[in-house]
Amino acid sequence: VSIIKMRKVRSTQILPLRKTLKGEVEIVCVKNNIAQKALEKLDIPGIKEISVDLKEQVIFIFTNMSPFKLNVLLGKNKVMMGARTGDIASIDIVVPAKNTGIAPGPMLTEFKDAGIPTKIDQGTIWIAKDTTPAKKGDIINEKLASLLGKLDIKPVEAGISLYSAVEHGLKYTAEEMIVDVEKTRNTFAQFHQEAVSLSIEVGYITADNISQILSKASQSARSVSIESGFMTSETKEQILQKADAQAKAIVAQSKDYTPA
Repeated sequence: VSIIKMRKVRSTQILPLRKTLKGEVEIVCVKNNIAQKALEKLDIPGIKEISVDLKEQVIFIFTNMSPFKLNVLLGKNKVMMGARTGDIASIDIVVPAKNTGIAPGPMLTEFKDAGIPTKIDQGTIWIAKDTTPAKKGDIINEKLASLLGKLDIKPVEAGISLYSAVEHGLKYTAEEMIVDVEKTRNTFAQFHQEAVSLSIEVGYITADNISQILSKASQSARSVSIESGFMTSETKEQILQKADAQAKAIVAQSKDYTPA
């Protein structure tokens, strides 16, 4: 059982979420006092733990899915929403040059206040050129939010995350359910590589490292053979080259040798 607080969630986000996760989760909206009474009657380990979170309007999500997996899925199902006063732009807001279809009038002032150049043509307001009235991270004021709504531009990425959840009698907070998938994947990849390297170093054979261990053993045997002068079909050439080089070095040194 998981809950989502509605404080920063819009009702328009819930419907597409129901469709996306249909068959996997059950989303229930209910008044807190009713939910409180229902929780008191449920004989599920840990379920009463989340009753303390019913201090404002919430949504219940019932599922057999792990809350960690559910939170990741919710994070992937973000949508672009229309801006409201005080929202932070999730992207650079670009208003493209086009015919708005809006008749001249008070709207011209709204475009001017937003710094968007316009012209009148064929009885409607045209945006003269592509304009960026706000950058990613900017706070959207009331006038710009209203104008973007009329132009059907949605600059705010909205997602839903779990506030708390109960699984197998354990309660998890929002912070505990945050999973950085990419970081976790990279960490496991690093651990795997370190384990493979260690197993190769100690000669512990597994399906993942057998080719590397055999290659290392072959190289070590070759080096010992060359160093000791023990000839094989694979090391004969290197041993002869080494012996030739040593002989030439001795000859070169003997030229300068004067017996006492």
